[in-house]
Amino acid sequence: MLIKVPKASDCHESDVTPESFYLSRRNLLGATVAGLAVSSLPRWASADDAARYADVEPGKAPSWFAEKLPSTKWGAVNVKDEAITPFKDATHYNNFYEFGTDKGDPAANAGALKTEPWSVVVDGEVGKPGRYALEDFMKPYQLEERIYRLRCVEAWSMVIPWMGFPISALLKEVEPTSKAKFIRFETLQDPKSMPGQRSGFALIDWPYIEGLRLDEAMNPLAILAVGMYGRELPNQNGAPLRLVVPWKYGFKSIKSIVRISLVSEQPKTTWQSIAADEYGFYANVNPTVDHPRWTQARERRLPSGLFKPNVRDTQMFNGYSDEVASLYTGLDLRKNY
Repeated sequence: MLIKVPKASDCHESDVTPESFYLSRRNLLGATVAGLAVSSLPRWASADDAARYADVEPGKAPSWFAEKLPSTKWGAVNVKDEAITPFKDATHYNNFYEFGTDKGDPAANAGALKTEPWSVVVDGEVGKPGRYALEDFMKPYQLEERIYRLRCVEAWSMVIPWMGFPISALLKEVEPTSKAKFIRFETLQDPKSMPGQRSGFALIDWPYIEGLRLDEAMNPLAILAVGMYGRELPNQNGAPLRLVVPWKYGFKSIKSIVRISLVSEQPKTTWQSIAADEYGFYANVNPTVDHPRWTQARERRLPSGLFKPNVRDTQMFNGYSDEVASLYTGLDLRKNY
């Protein structure tokens, strides 16, 4: 039996940045282990975004997904004058090391992942723990569309229309105890369908782990997503359930979640375990704090090419300072990177 439980700064193009720096993290792995303030504006970032969205192949979605779709097709946009990234780019240029270390590996290899049936465990310091079939996990929530910037620590970025619900809504359902200070998230571990987990790249101690402070998770921007571009999440983008925290670097937005634990101590995350001096627990987008091997002051917005680069200045907290800066009052963001 199942237990049921804006203001964002405009981006400006800057000088062209060499491609070598945003590839460095992938090279490290190979060498060592082988916007939201919800707006009421029903518009798109540019005139041709609607056409891009309409052309997305819907795919086969479970019945519960269709029932939860937002009542309006058009989402709220707080990324002024920034075009939504084409669906093809967003689904074929990914980091999802469970399926390989190259950007095209997730799209090429994730088809073997079986996302139905899927269950999610909620445990730890909660009043209502349980293992939930995904359709039951989703029952209390109506999906919302959130169009957010996504900024990778490797200094490339996208703008993606997600569909999901606030993590705060889940927390209200499961009733965290007074001991709960952090949330620990865990990705599926399945070497049979995830070739990266059975490869020789063994510095990653699977499963992939991420975490947030409880107050970060309660922020209205933080969502659990089950869809993008008006359809269910593709496997390579973290189907069927992923975290989206748009003011943090992309590696914080853990994919294919199977466990959500409320804990009293800060969890040790995967990239901290691999290189704590490079990938901190907070991972807030900060143009003034460089990665040890490249600058974070600029980013390459996809799509981008050698002869038509799309490089712009990085915004503090990825442009969401008004919504999240208060979470870090008094915290040294150079030490707590």
